[in-house]
Amino acid sequence: MRIIAGSAKAKRLVSPKTEKTRPTLDRVKEALFSIINNYIKGAYVLDLFGGTGNLALEAISRGAKFAWINDKENLSISTIISNVKLTKTQEYVKITKKDYAKCLNQILSEDMLFDVIFLDPPYDSDLGINTLNTISESKDKYLKQDGIIIYETDKNFLLKLEKNNRREVLENFTNLQCIDERAYGNVVLKMYKWR
Repeated sequence: MRIIAGSAKAKRLVSPKTEKTRPTLDRVKEALFSIINNYIKGAYVLDLFGGTGNLALEAISRGAKFAWINDKENLSISTIISNVKLTKTQEYVKITKKDYAKCLNQILSEDMLFDVIFLDPPYDSDLGINTLNTISESKDKYLKQDGIIIYETDKNFLLKLEKNNRREVLENFTNLQCIDERAYGNVVLKMYKWR
C-alpha cells in the first residue's frame, strides 16, 4: 500500500496484519482518485472509518487542505498516526478515536462541512447505510452543497441486501442520490451527492 500521486508519492504506508483493517487496494484507489480528482484540490476531507488513513492521506498528498480521520480501534489509530508521520502531514490532519456516531456528533458541534467524505466501513455491516441516512437526514450538515460521498462496499454485501429485499436502501435516501457506481473485482464504489 502506497501513496500513488502528489507530494508524498511512492511513500509506503503501514498496514497492520489484522482482519479488522482492510485498506483500499492501490488499483481501486487510483481509479477512485481519477474519478474524484476535481473535488480534491483545497478540499476538506472526512475519512470516517479511517483504518490506515490511506484514502485521506492520498487526498492530502494530492492537494486537499485538511483531513479529519476517525476510527474506533486502537490498532487503527496507532497505524494512522504512523502513516501521518511517514507522510509528514501532521499539520493537515485531525485524528479522532470514536464510534462513528460520536464522531458525527463532534463534527456537528464543531460546525464542520466537508467537500469529500470517505465511508469505508466493515463490508458486512450496516454502518455505511446508517451513516448515509444520518447525513441525508441532516441536510446541509456534514457535506458541502457541491460535495461528494464515496461509499466503499463489496458485491457480497450488495447480494445479501438483495437477498433480503433491502438493496433499494442504498438508492432511497431522502436528500442524497447515487450519481455513480463502479465495481473493481469484488469492491464496489458508490458515489453520492445532494439531490
